[in-house]
Amino acid sequence: MARWCYRHRLVVLLLWVGALFGLGFSASAAGTNYANVFSLPDTDSKSAYDLMQKAFPATSGDTDTVVWKVDGGSVRDQAVQDRIRPALDRIAAMDGVGAVTSPYAGPRGAAQISRDGTVAYAQLTFTKRANEVPKNLVQNVVDTAQGARGAGVHVELGGQAIQRIQSPPQGLSEMVGIVAAAVVLFLAFGSFFAMMLPIAIAVFGVGMGLFSTQLLSHATDIPDIAPLLASLIGLGVGIDYALFIVTRHRRGILRGMAPEESAVTALNTSGRAVLFAGGTVCIALAGMLVTRLRFLDGVVVGTSLTVVLSVLAATTLLPALLGFLGPRVLSRRQRRRLAAEGPEPERASGLAARWSANVQRRPRRIAALALVVMAVLAVPVLSLRLGATDQGNDDASTTTRKAYDLLAEGFGPGFNGPLQVVTQSGDTATLVKGIESTPGVARVAALPPAKGVTVIQVVPTTSPQSKQTDDLIDTLRDKVIPRAGATAHVGGVTAVSKDFASVTGNRLPLFIATIIGLGFLLLLVAFRSLVVPLTAALMNLIAAAASFGVLVAIFQWGWGLSLLGLGKEGPINAFLPVIMLSLLFGLSMDYQVFLVSRMHEEWVHTRDNARAVRVGLAETSRVINSAALIMVCVFMAFVLSGDSGAAMAGVGLAAAVALDAFILRTALVPAAMHLLGKSNWWLPGWLEKRLPHLAVEPKEEAPESPATGEGPASVIHGFIRTADGDPVEGASVTLLSKGGRQLDRVTSLADGSYIVSVPAPGAYLLATTAPSYGSRAAHVVVTEGPLLYDVELAEGQVDAVN
Repeated sequence: MARWCYRHRLVVLLLWVGALFGLGFSASAAGTNYANVFSLPDTDSKSAYDLMQKAFPATSGDTDTVVWKVDGGSVRDQAVQDRIRPALDRIAAMDGVGAVTSPYAGPRGAAQISRDGTVAYAQLTFTKRANEVPKNLVQNVVDTAQGARGAGVHVELGGQAIQRIQSPPQGLSEMVGIVAAAVVLFLAFGSFFAMMLPIAIAVFGVGMGLFSTQLLSHATDIPDIAPLLASLIGLGVGIDYALFIVTRHRRGILRGMAPEESAVTALNTSGRAVLFAGGTVCIALAGMLVTRLRFLDGVVVGTSLTVVLSVLAATTLLPALLGFLGPRVLSRRQRRRLAAEGPEPERASGLAARWSANVQRRPRRIAALALVVMAVLAVPVLSLRLGATDQGNDDASTTTRKAYDLLAEGFGPGFNGPLQVVTQSGDTATLVKGIESTPGVARVAALPPAKGVTVIQVVPTTSPQSKQTDDLIDTLRDKVIPRAGATAHVGGVTAVSKDFASVTGNRLPLFIATIIGLGFLLLLVAFRSLVVPLTAALMNLIAAAASFGVLVAIFQWGWGLSLLGLGKEGPINAFLPVIMLSLLFGLSMDYQVFLVSRMHEEWVHTRDNARAVRVGLAETSRVINSAALIMVCVFMAFVLSGDSGAAMAGVGLAAAVALDAFILRTALVPAAMHLLGKSNWWLPGWLEKRLPHLAVEPKEEAPESPATGEGPASVIHGFIRTADGDPVEGASVTLLSKGGRQLDRVTSLADGSYIVSVPAPGAYLLATTAPSYGSRAAHVVVTEGPLLYDVELAEGQVDAVN
């Protein structure tokens, strides 16, 4: 497939461009129809909602608030009314505004004025839901209301529709993330064209994913946060997957391969790992379905679709773009050096090789230090409290946050999240008295009954996110309502948030067990080992605990929130652990696959665990760290999204990826694998026979048998000597096929001589290992007749071979 895409590059490019523009045109014509559907069956708040729907059919429009405060006097003063009334009348007359409930409209409006008379609010109801209200209409409402400011009157607005227009322009966070990724890529590659390849793949994958998600929003319920999360994960994996393939391709050209062969080899090695890694991400995302929370179903659809399209772009569009570039994927300096000096030797060098050797020398010390760092960062997770963010968590400079604070000042902290006790039978008067006498209740008002259903509005004395409000809900449900002998349910936004957090917390262990179990099975089949997937599962749990510890410290304890401009501290969004664990698990598996697949490749070639771990880390740590740095930049850019949920997910994932790549995959995992030795690759014989074969590496091409005669077609022979020319006795010499299959294995004699059998002319790998001198491996090409090949060993050398 890679070769076909490379040779028919113009056709492939035109197909992708046509698909992108076609989907974009369809999506813009269809518009959006995102819907936040919280389905919480068998919860008390859901029962309350169902009763209210039956008695008081909810209007479809979004309800927002205009709040004003006077510095002196009262909001009832004629001068204040003369400023506010005309503004409310103009808002009520706008096309798209269904109704405006003013505090100056009769006795009913008196409840919308605070006791001290300094704060009042008006409710305005749009004819459509918040995400469907045109932004120019919302902006007109805001401008009209704030036009009444002056003469000691402060006017602010709150609500979902208002919150939409104060967010930064859509796409800002994506653009910032792409620019930051481009800088990292240019520093890594030193080539403008090579830098643009991962960016182009990410743009195509994310663009098509977002357009497809937008179209699917008309067919199924997809929450409005799904596109943000899809672009967040799509940009990260799209750039990373292309980065891994392009890095392998550039290495092939530097080793002397023709561009086409290098591209095919890169796709047939790193491309396979990308397919496998993309599959693990989708499986991790699909794990959210076991929570049976309808809100997350749309998130799974949007993010998984974007990941699939990013993988498809990396495995089809990327080889086509490599065909257009040819050798220009290298920098000018690299092309000049290649022409002057010839192919580079296949040898790991530089900081990565030195670090890898250091890990091999001090595995216990490095593992202990890494564990201490992760444990310290994980400590805050012990105080994790799930809940829901609201406009009280917005930045202090926003009008929604100011409106929230004004309502809390005038009517009490609980006014922003009233509870609704819905009763269908029993003594309502007794229930009202019982609620009024309950500590933590500021105000109680029973609305006129309809269809036998009575709604009692309860305003707590504490804010919606306060733990005391959660305790009040429990008190009403467990004590007050049963004591009154009524059949009643506690609902409202605050109660729904509490129930959602409880349901999520209860189902979290099942979810974690599901994704860890699925990941274990995938790695077990891919690497034919029990220890590797167990290590990966343990590392994922460590990374999750540490990243949630960082999240709690920042968003729940408020450390550094002001520096990030992310408003006020509060509980962690209830849906975030599920989404973050899915994405973290998928991304961690990516790094584990890329790291261990290279180690496994070396292990198959040499059966030397220390060499396999050292070479695997030396050759992959740089690209893994570059990929992680790009992801951190992309995720941190979502702080600019204006959405608190996306900002929280961005910071959490950035911390998780940084810890996973820079501490776990480059320090703790290789250190642990050095300590475990050959047991890393242990698999019981009975299990080996029953497991299906799903190799990340390409299937080897077995050499053809000689046409005539019996026995080997030829031999390789020579001497194993030290740098001083002394013979090395007892060195192990192994001949392997290109795919890693062992063909012959001998031990050098006292004079250092050896001879191995070769089945047919072709390219092979000759690996030499001696306990006192380290290892050496090299590609050899055998033609007709014996090949003389002497090997020189030196102490402590690292000779890494692809």
